[in-house]
Amino acid sequence: MKELADVALNAAQSAGAEYADIRISRHRQQSLSAREDHVESVRDTESFGFGVRVLVDGTWGFAASSRVERETIAQVARRAVATAQANRPARRRPVELVDAPAHVGAWRTPIETDPFEVPLAEKTDVLLAANAAAMTVAGAKYCMSWMTFQNERKFFANTDGSAIDQDIYRTYPCLSVTATDPATGKFETRRADVAPRGMGYEHVRQADLVGLAPRMADQAVEKLHAPSVEPGRYDLILHPSNLWLTMHESLGHPTELDRVVGLEANFAGTSFLTLDKLGAFRYGSPVVNFKADRTLPTGLATCAYDDDGVETTEWPLVRDGILVDYQTIREQVLWPEYRRARAAAGLPEVRHSYGACYADSWSSFPFQRQANIHLEAGRDPLTPEELIADTERGIYIVGDGSFSIDQQRRNFQFSGQVFYEVRDGKIAGMLNDVAYQAQTPEFWNACDAICDERYWKMGGTLNCGKGQPPQAAKMSHGAAPARFRQINVLNTRRKV
Repeated sequence: MKELADVALNAAQSAGAEYADIRISRHRQQSLSAREDHVESVRDTESFGFGVRVLVDGTWGFAASSRVERETIAQVARRAVATAQANRPARRRPVELVDAPAHVGAWRTPIETDPFEVPLAEKTDVLLAANAAAMTVAGAKYCMSWMTFQNERKFFANTDGSAIDQDIYRTYPCLSVTATDPATGKFETRRADVAPRGMGYEHVRQADLVGLAPRMADQAVEKLHAPSVEPGRYDLILHPSNLWLTMHESLGHPTELDRVVGLEANFAGTSFLTLDKLGAFRYGSPVVNFKADRTLPTGLATCAYDDDGVETTEWPLVRDGILVDYQTIREQVLWPEYRRARAAAGLPEVRHSYGACYADSWSSFPFQRQANIHLEAGRDPLTPEELIADTERGIYIVGDGSFSIDQQRRNFQFSGQVFYEVRDGKIAGMLNDVAYQAQTPEFWNACDAICDERYWKMGGTLNCGKGQPPQAAKMSHGAAPARFRQINVLNTRRKV
């Protein structure tokens, strides 16, 4: 790989590039699904190729090919330089990369069992057994279960001297149960709260879909008969399986620096967290602390080096409720407006990237993507039971559902999987048709209590969209159950 990389880097520099890098990568995915008593699909896909990125006169150029051969690599490197030269008239600002040390090394997701080596029969047996367990519950009509396994094996090298080999795994097992009421024709679905993880097949075993299935079926049946919520203001207690998505949309995307400065608007727009707010804006209450972390164990965005060749790290985004930083890559750190904003806020000068660069394929141009972002657990001991006991009128929400958010990530609406009424400090039964609506700062400033680290869990996604053409990135978001005072609750079934 190093010899092939040198062909690209030498060809690019000979053609006039002041900087060049190459990613040679194989992307493999296996997906299985089963419905009731039969396997519905088994898919194996694999893609192998390379992409060369160059800087010429402060302008990016990129080219890629699936023909990983010396002659083709040299041709593609020269094509990337030609593309940069053609892009020069449209350049809005010269690209300048902050210094980054060279790294030579290798990293692998610390998995126990390679999921691609587990026999298909073993996997499909688990799916069918989970479906069968769900269908033993009276009222359960349909059950679908699935597994997705991903592997990225990529070699990165650049003209700074880096040569990095990484082998990244991700696993996602889950199931969904639908219950029906023949008398009314009504149906309800409950999807299990199993999140994808940066793990091997051991995640499937730990998830225990067979053991989960009857409980999910019971809850789907219970939803059929749950009363519809009365709209109004409630104290919300949000489980991590719900809160991860709210964090992703209302904190993860708004702190992407390219959205902040208006250079990215695909997939729900820019950001209300503009640079004038850095260091001063009260994003949340004093108990709200957010960190970005690409080193988090089992996180979906976890790796040792990003696609700029930068060593990954963790850093604060919100500290004691105040916005203190954004997510950055090498070319963003030296943006004058970012540096001025930090100076105006009295924050120390940053002279390094936070390692948030990612491309979803060898054929994709790498750009800034979300890290694993988490809400830190409460500092004082607090259990979910104690949080419920301290709430007079509220709703406890578990699992993620539908959502919407505006073009600056300020106004949003989120639903969930199951909803429990909290009355006088006790769970009073299940509700249905619940969605909560708020403005982002209003919502996070209403957070007055977070359970401690014993109850901290991660959610996440394998397909966060961004860019044009769109790319799908993977990231995890962790939290402990948290309470939000007096949030507006809507009834999703009621007609206006």
